Amino acid sequence: MLRHSFVLPSNKTVGAVRVSQEQADSASTYLCGNSLGLLPKRAAELVNEELSVWGTRAVQGHFSHPHGREWMNIADRVHPYLARLVGARESEIACMGTLTANLHLMMNLFYKPTSSRYKILCEARAFPSDQYAFASQALLHEHNPEDAVLEISPQEGEFTLREEDILKVIREQGQSIALVLFSGVQYYTGQWFPMKSITEAAKEQGCMCGFDLAHAIGNVPLSLHDWGVDFAVWCSYKYLNSGPGGIAGLYMHDRWDDMVLPKLAGWWGHNPATRFQMPPIFSPIRGAQGLQQSNPSVLATVALLGSLEVFEEAGMMEPIRQRSIELTGSLERKLRASQWFVPIEEVAEKYPLGDSRATGNSEKRKFGFTIITPSDPESRGAQLSLLFLPVGAGIMQKVFDGLASYGVVGDERKPDVIRLAPAPLYNTADDCERAAAIMETVLDSMQT
Repeated sequence: MLRHSFVLPSNKTVGAVRVSQEQADSASTYLCGNSLGLLPKRAAELVNEELSVWGTRAVQGHFSHPHGREWMNIADRVHPYLARLVGARESEIACMGTLTANLHLMMNLFYKPTSSRYKILCEARAFPSDQYAFASQALLHEHNPEDAVLEISPQEGEFTLREEDILKVIREQGQSIALVLFSGVQYYTGQWFPMKSITEAAKEQGCMCGFDLAHAIGNVPLSLHDWGVDFAVWCSYKYLNSGPGGIAGLYMHDRWDDMVLPKLAGWWGHNPATRFQMPPIFSPIRGAQGLQQSNPSVLATVALLGSLEVFEEAGMMEPIRQRSIELTGSLERKLRASQWFVPIEEVAEKYPLGDSRATGNSEKRKFGFTIITPSDPESRGAQLSLLFLPVGAGIMQKVFDGLASYGVVGDERKPDVIRLAPAPLYNTADDCERAAAIMETVLDSMQT
């Protein structure tokens, strides 16, 4: 755990009002790294260094740099780290662009619908930007999204997808599916999808297979190359701590090196040996980096580099993952011990939709919460999604505001879910204990 390597917002700066004067300057309980990771001190140092280079060397920084980070090669500094995090070869990685732009770029390469094989298989309630991309890509190829986008929903009364249901759809409808495209970790429920088995099933049916790793990279161990995944895209401002709107990345399996040429080429994907000679004919870099289009933001890239150096110091994903399992498990145990916790199998019985009547063991209890994230550590990362009950009764917002008033920073997903994510690089067991205790306090206060 490298908590000292990050800037931790205080209770005062996050707007906590129910803390003592002595606690105001103490670190807040920040459990929102699944939405925006904290600032690594090393990232701030590197950004400030680049600002100085910009001010003192200006355009010369592209080729002459006092710290050896020439701007024309800046992305090459992060590619080895990203390759290790996603389980890929360095040539299969490109640090570039933004998540949805990269998704469109990769779908342009890998979504090749025909009259009989044209569907895009995804999870229902994928992240909205992904859903928009799927629909617009279908329309681009003159297919009706309502027909072309095939969504898999959980079984009735459940919140997450069963592996056997996903594989069954691929097996039964695979001949009509052009592209299987799931999240690595589902943003809303926190479910870590069985990526290896999904990829294998897709390949057996002749489907292309890709993943959105926005909530997976830096969170769970990945082996994209060995699993045979065709492509993947991600952002870097969540568990990778690169800052708001940070630079994104993509992966393309090297099996496609000699079969896929960039259809939307740009000068940064050109052979760097002749890139600045401005030749009229595009000569792509071999592998994923040939997909680069424009020069990457140096400030955004070194901010990411600063965080990746912290990952390196931590030993990369094996020790980070072990600590993540411990922290998330600890938070889950403490939350499940709450008098307000309702086991997920009892939700439908005790809290029918829209019914706020007292049920269960306590006639005074009119609300509660359950955890919709899988309990199996192999099916989740560093996130627990709490569903507040009764659904639609407005309980979540009151709890969220209550937590914030004590300096517990989570993430609200309206109308009924709060996501809490103990990030293993900077969160502690004390953070988990305090978050659970404050939630109990808030819920107890709402009873009166």
